[in-house]
Amino acid sequence: MGQTLAEKIISEHAGKKVKAGELVISKVDVCAVQDGTGPLTVQEFKKLGKEKLFNPERTILFIDHASPSPKKELSNMHTTLREFSRDYGAVLSEVGSGVCHQRLIESYVNPCEILVGADSHTCTSGALGAFATGMGSTDIAVAMALGKTWLKVPQTFKIVVNGKFNEGICSKDLMLHLIGMIGADGATYKALEFTGETIDNMEMSERFTLANMAVEAGAKAGLFVADEKTKAYLKEHGREDKFKTLKPDNDAVYERIIEINAADIKHTVSCPHTVDNTKTVDELGKIKVDQVYIGTCTNGRLEDMRTAAKILDGSKVKEGVRLLICPASKDIYMKSLDEGLIKIFMEAGATILPPGCGPCVGVHAGILADDEVCLSTQNRNFQGRMGNTKGYIYLSSPYVAAYSAIRGYIADK
Repeated sequence: MGQTLAEKIISEHAGKKVKAGELVISKVDVCAVQDGTGPLTVQEFKKLGKEKLFNPERTILFIDHASPSPKKELSNMHTTLREFSRDYGAVLSEVGSGVCHQRLIESYVNPCEILVGADSHTCTSGALGAFATGMGSTDIAVAMALGKTWLKVPQTFKIVVNGKFNEGICSKDLMLHLIGMIGADGATYKALEFTGETIDNMEMSERFTLANMAVEAGAKAGLFVADEKTKAYLKEHGREDKFKTLKPDNDAVYERIIEINAADIKHTVSCPHTVDNTKTVDELGKIKVDQVYIGTCTNGRLEDMRTAAKILDGSKVKEGVRLLICPASKDIYMKSLDEGLIKIFMEAGATILPPGCGPCVGVHAGILADDEVCLSTQNRNFQGRMGNTKGYIYLSSPYVAAYSAIRGYIADK
């Protein structure tokens, strides 16, 4: 019986051929925490009594959720991570460096590896062909100490996408469509394996968006076969020698196969307060927006900045609308500056934020007032997500977000 991509990667790390449903002990290549989850991880690690990290060079501590810190309590949490990094030799990604998931794909994770992170959107790195998954702080502490973890090998949903997107349609629209189809818990503890000619033709930035949101359908991981585009991405970031690929067997067993025609996908929006509450833009009517947020680990990449800049160039943000733009990493910020994208945003009336997670997680730099509506390119719109339980969050692609900032209501043209 053949294996899925998830089964193959885990087999290599478990030292034996594994199958879905099996409980295994697996080697771990990379461990990651951020400033929200990291202090608890540090506390739990110290309880284990270990004097050193198993692999300090690949244990990464990110200061990104409150970056820079908006209050003293969070500043103290940052100090905890800085001191741990100094004392144990872990890698520290400082304020302004960028969102952990973007930094992981830029600098730390390679195809066919296993990454565990104390953040649910760790699955972003699955677009590189790695098995990347989020876990609790205690589990990450153990992985940091021992270099291995336990997990149940997930069943896999095969997502087959063929055809060509219509003009302006993004992979974000595809993912929101899929989540609306199967539900926010429709793939709980499954691996989503993306394949088909549409996926093959996607740029890496689009694949990262799909992998990032796999967890919004409940999935354990979102996976792609590493290919020439993956290799080119690694080369761009100085890791071409780390390229490797595994492919699922032709007779691999899938729990479910979902086929989607890319030409059928329309501009799609998630409405409050769940990601699977989806509608197409033409079904919404004119929903007024108070704030538009373009960025995050879902859609804060250079290609997303270019999409927004193309629409905003020569236009003005609608009076009464706050447009916040946040590149996902320092590298993306610098390239956006070099290409003149930041100038376009500022001339249009946008506010540029330092790389980080602030507004998305409701920590700072974009918290909503009572009854305000925000259209965001982030991945999650739970009630209170952006810092106010009386706010309303809609999710969209950068394409829809940019047009909405100009129009003052959710729009795609």
